[in-house]
Amino acid sequence: MRLYRDEAVVLRTQKLGEADRIITLLTRHHGRVRAVAKGVRRTSSRFGARLEPAMLVDVQLHVGRSLDVVQQVEVLAPYASSLAADYGRYVAATAMAETAERLTEVEREPATQQFLLLVGALRTLVTGTHEPSLVLDAYLLRSMAVAGWAASLHDCARCGSPGPHRAFAVAAGGAVCPLCRPPGAAAPDPRTMALLSALLTGDWERADAAEARQQREGSGLVAAYLQWHLERGVRSLSMVERA
Repeated sequence: MRLYRDEAVVLRTQKLGEADRIITLLTRHHGRVRAVAKGVRRTSSRFGARLEPAMLVDVQLHVGRSLDVVQQVEVLAPYASSLAADYGRYVAATAMAETAERLTEVEREPATQQFLLLVGALRTLVTGTHEPSLVLDAYLLRSMAVAGWAASLHDCARCGSPGPHRAFAVAAGGAVCPLCRPPGAAAPDPRTMALLSALLTGDWERADAAEARQQREGSGLVAAYLQWHLERGVRSLSMVERA
């Protein structure tokens, strides 16, 4: 039997047949993997509760033809149980998981940095040390940077002229100077751009001090930037906005 073992975050589950589920995992070494967990919907299942979204697990898998098969599961961090108790943190984690799946479209392609970013973001959500929307925006900015879509938040994204610049153009790659500014570019508050820079670099003291208006404006820019590059919407983000 071709077996392998890896750490993984459960991204999503789907029903399969009467008692099985298809589990989408983001693993540390094997990238995004889809696997069948047999019998997990039965009350007698040995590891059904361990394969819920946002759980960090150590999983052993058997390589299958189209889908792998879950053989063993051990919980490393039960993030799901903590997040489920708070709506704001739960929907932020859901948006993170959906984004992680979108950014790792090629199955089995190693994505260690994306895995580590997601684990760190979930851990931060569970601790409750920062607003869930701030943790989500920080994760989105960093995961896009790892994917090759880093937003320019200071210098001009088109010509590279030193900033800061007032305009932000999603299609251009972020901040743009007056000469490169396209029609329809946003003109966010300079403090909003400073907030996004703080989230990208991990300056939490500065990020936590941001006013609600700057947080809302920053979230809107990040969501627009993400969905432009993914070329489709992230459904979970609408729940975060309503939260």
